[in-house]
Amino acid sequence: MKFLSRVLLPLFLWIYIAVETYLKLHKDSLCEATGCKLAGELLRFDPLYLNYLGLGAIFFLLLLGYFSLKSKLIEKLFFIVLYAAIAFEATILGYQFLANPEPCIFCLGIFSSLLLIALLSHIRNFPLIASIALSIFIGLNTLAITKNKSFLVENGTYLIHSETCPHCKKVKQYFAKKDIKYTPISIEEASARSFLKFAGIKTIPVLVLKDATGIHLLEGDHKIIAHFTKKETQTSQEPTSTATDQSSALGMPPDLFKATSEPGCAITITETPDCEKNATH
Repeated sequence: MKFLSRVLLPLFLWIYIAVETYLKLHKDSLCEATGCKLAGELLRFDPLYLNYLGLGAIFFLLLLGYFSLKSKLIEKLFFIVLYAAIAFEATILGYQFLANPEPCIFCLGIFSSLLLIALLSHIRNFPLIASIALSIFIGLNTLAITKNKSFLVENGTYLIHSETCPHCKKVKQYFAKKDIKYTPISIEEASARSFLKFAGIKTIPVLVLKDATGIHLLEGDHKIIAHFTKKETQTSQEPTSTATDQSSALGMPPDLFKATSEPGCAITITETPDCEKNATH
């Protein structure tokens, strides 16, 4: 049993990673699932380097497993490396579960193999290892990790809002009255908060208009409502070639991307008291 768990299984795992590495070098893969492709986008470096790291780590584990059959000291080193590999893979896989619509099947195969090696190598320690891996998954679930997906898939009108923000409610009531179609995006979505933070916007509601000319942002209920009111009463005009005139033809204010003091709710899960106070003025 020791030879199987400490030598044969690590050898099979090393071959599994080696085959995937070879295929990747030739622009192919064992796994064609979307999750496997998205997993590579989460790394700070080329995914191939992670394969090289895996090959080196498992080969080292294989050597330790072979020599651990005759040495207690090497046996301890074997388990240290094995449990560290499980913790590392649990972190990688746990993040993938949260950030991607689906996980990487290849990574799942590695993680399952490491757990099997741990189970057959020392069954008494397996509950401890399983609890550590589970703790990593639970810990990662407490973080607001941005999903690796796009909300602005098609051209249209998107409203980043909160259910409790009075400024957002005012915009939604106006949209309902004028029968304006839009796609709501909750500010509780980590992706929405990251997007607004990147754009330097600190309050909601925010309207995102995506069309053939690009993506345009409107911040605050006053500007959003004024934009559609202007479009409703605007007479047809010939568009000019200047950027300013194009903006006007679309009904977009010329100071669209400048810092404003438009009233709105602070970007938090629960709006600040100032939000309710401002809404009454």
